[in-house]
Amino acid sequence: MTDTACFSLSIENAIAHIVLNRPEAFNAMNRAFWNELPALVCDIDDNAKARVIVISSTGKHFTAGMDTSVFTEGAGISAEGGDQYVRAEAFRHFVHVLQQSFSCLEDARMPVIAAIQGGCIGAGVDMTSACDIRYCTEDAFFQIAEINIAMTADVGTFPRLCKLIPDGWVRELAYAGRRLPAQKAKEIGLVNEVFATHDAMMAHVMDLAREIAEKSPLAVAGSKRMINYARDHSTASALDYVALWNTSMLSPPHMTEAFAAKAQKRTPVFPDLAPLRKTM
Repeated sequence: MTDTACFSLSIENAIAHIVLNRPEAFNAMNRAFWNELPALVCDIDDNAKARVIVISSTGKHFTAGMDTSVFTEGAGISAEGGDQYVRAEAFRHFVHVLQQSFSCLEDARMPVIAAIQGGCIGAGVDMTSACDIRYCTEDAFFQIAEINIAMTADVGTFPRLCKLIPDGWVRELAYAGRRLPAQKAKEIGLVNEVFATHDAMMAHVMDLAREIAEKSPLAVAGSKRMINYARDHSTASALDYVALWNTSMLSPPHMTEAFAAKAQKRTPVFPDLAPLRKTM
């Protein structure tokens, strides 16, 4: 178990479980959050420490979104001083840093599953929309709350949410700042399933994570890459890309092991993904 200022991390049976752990502050995303999350995720991904990542939370709410301290403490992201156009250019780069704190979830080679209870507010929507699969409890709700503080959501909500749920729903939530309740979130496809309790949700999520972890990590990584690519490109381009992928990375030994394990009624044994080289 690894504890940081905002998270607890455990890795067991090839499943990395990242838990938002500031329930007393409704898991609001303070300054430490934006540094710790990508550090944890990138370390798991770069060093192939797990085959699946699960993200859950503690307390009444999954997250209340951006902590106000990010705006007010120290320099703050709304700090003034100097030429306004120079500040604007620098602020654009800072927003990119915040965006990457969630893009790392989408970029990770292994699937990321979000388990959501209570409020998933503001930047929480940005965060969970970058995950592969979402589940929630009956008391959960989603809210693009930025409009309520005279702000346009900018950390990932719109580029991703528009590809997850119907356009009209994105616009209603974005313009009015209304809450999207759990059952409606399931109805329009934002979450896969709604559970009566947090325990029931986590049991289902961890069962799914274990099932994914037993598959070929290479094939799972390829599937995630192909799904994300197909989402963002034409059908023709996606077909060509998956052909190129399998030309290079289709593994007969992995397939042989899968067939053998099925015939022998055992769990297949596959190699983990390789750690990534980041430096020379």
